[in-house]
Amino acid sequence: MRLKKHSLTLRGHRTSISLEEIFWQQLQLIAGQQHQSLQELIEAIDKTRRGNLSSAIRVYVLENALKD
Repeated sequence: MRLKKHSLTLRGHRTSISLEEIFWQQLQLIAGQQHQSLQELIEAIDKTRRGNLSSAIRVYVLENALKD
């Protein structure tokens, strides 16, 4: 799988996140279901993460999938 990079601002700093396309798609779906923007959802994940943000996002998406 190829990585896709997105740039955004977190805590006032520009950063980029590289994730596989399937994770971006699922993250956008989750954000929509929670009536949040992608930016808001990533900020929420960032506030509670331990370690790498890309890894935290992948874990979040997988945990969300397991809830269903």
